[in-house]
Formats: sequence, C-alpha cells, structure tokens
Amino acid sequence: MSAENEKIIRNFCDAWVRRNIDELLGYFAPDAVYHNIPMEPLKGVDAIRQTLGMFVTPAEHVEFETTAMASAGDLVFTERVDHFRMQGKKASLPVCGVFEVRNGKIVAWRDYFDMQTWLKQTGMG
Repeated sequence: MSAENEKIIRNFCDAWVRRNIDELLGYFAPDAVYHNIPMEPLKGVDAIRQTLGMFVTPAEHVEFETTAMASAGDLVFTERVDHFRMQGKKASLPVCGVFEVRNGKIVAWRDYFDMQTWLKQTGMG
C-alpha cells in the first residue's frame, strides 16, 4: 500500500505544473484537511479550492520538486522545493509535507515551511 500511496502523491506533486485546480482537487477526499502549518487548517474540498486559487490562479508557473519521499502505511512524507513564478517574481520554498492517503485519496495534507521565506520572496502577506 505504501508504494501505491507514494505514486499517488508523486502524481499529485507532478500535477501542479499544469495549474489545474479541478485536477488537483480530484486527489482529495471530500472531507480532507489541508494544513499549511503556519496557518489555520482548511477542512473540505471547497475550502481547499479557495486557498489553492490564491496560489495557482495568479501563478505563471508552479512546480513541486520532490527531493525525498518515504512512506509508512497511510502516511507519505515528502521533502520538496516548491517553485512559483507570480507577477514576474520567482519564489522557491523548501517544504516538508506529510500526506495521509486512504482509498486512493488524500484525507490530510500538512506542509511545514517558513512563512518568512515565502513572504520575502513573493511580497505576499
């Protein structure tokens, strides 16, 4: 099961380059929780859609570079560098992500990163 879950998460991370919110949301269970640890958790696909729209829609380019991945049961751990180009500004954000996958869908996604690194590179805040 771990290898299948890793494949799902690798495909999810690879899908970001297409910047298709509906495609990305297709990886989630309807009641999934997405938590960017510096912020409040988001519950449910509608809340996740709204937040993804803030990053995906204005981005000219998005790419998740997965540098390491490991799994145990339902958990998949990623070490990534998430690259964005927004309004001509480039941002590369080191991230550790933890995904919980059940029945082929992401039920929880937690990303750990330094918010100041994001704000300094993007000016978003």
